[in-house]
Amino acid sequence: MAQHDTPEHSGASLTIQRVHPYEHRGIALASSAIGTDGGLGDLYSAYYDDVAPDLSWSAVIEAQSYALVVEDPDAPMAQPFVHWLMWNIPGKAIAIPQGLPRTARPDELPGAVQGRNSGGSVGWHGTKPPQGHGLHHYHFQLFALSAPLDHLRPDASLADLVDVLKGLTIASGELIGTYERKDPVSDAASTGRTGGYGSDPHADTARETQTGRGGLDEDDLDRHAPHNSSGEVQRG
Repeated sequence: MAQHDTPEHSGASLTIQRVHPYEHRGIALASSAIGTDGGLGDLYSAYYDDVAPDLSWSAVIEAQSYALVVEDPDAPMAQPFVHWLMWNIPGKAIAIPQGLPRTARPDELPGAVQGRNSGGSVGWHGTKPPQGHGLHHYHFQLFALSAPLDHLRPDASLADLVDVLKGLTIASGELIGTYERKDPVSDAASTGRTGGYGSDPHADTARETQTGRGGLDEDDLDRHAPHNSSGEVQRG
């Protein structure tokens, strides 16, 4: 039986790459959840408090409704991980408040509908990249529509939403935030030239031993892991 390996990252297109507005203008997005370094705080991560972030945008006067899609294309799966689906956001709205409840029809945005994320739950699914998988990028994609989406069922999929967006999108905008769950060993900070651990890169630390590197060689100019005469690292 053939084996199917999990991809390192999704190779599929994001929603905003598949939906082309019929007017060539953009929407400016902002969020206090994204710091000056572009990172999303722990507050919004499923590893921590898992709070839905706020989002604000420049108004599109003709908009009858808005739709929001948040995707992570760095997830190790065939399609980008959908963190948030919402549609029928009122056309006069210019913001989504922080901490929106995980209900299909939140009172804070009358008429809006939150769909299911890739985790199977309704509303925001906090950032949760695999530990040590590197920096993930979360694409907040907002679409201004020329009509409300009252007819779209709460259990509609992203594919269902995209089909509608393709015919009704006036303008769109995107905001990207990042998040990373570092590996406590391989991503540990070092002040040394060679990737030694801790404040003293030349110390034979417990972490070196725990990772199977063993003690340091006295004749190793870089004071790194034990090696043989060919320069290959010896483990164990």
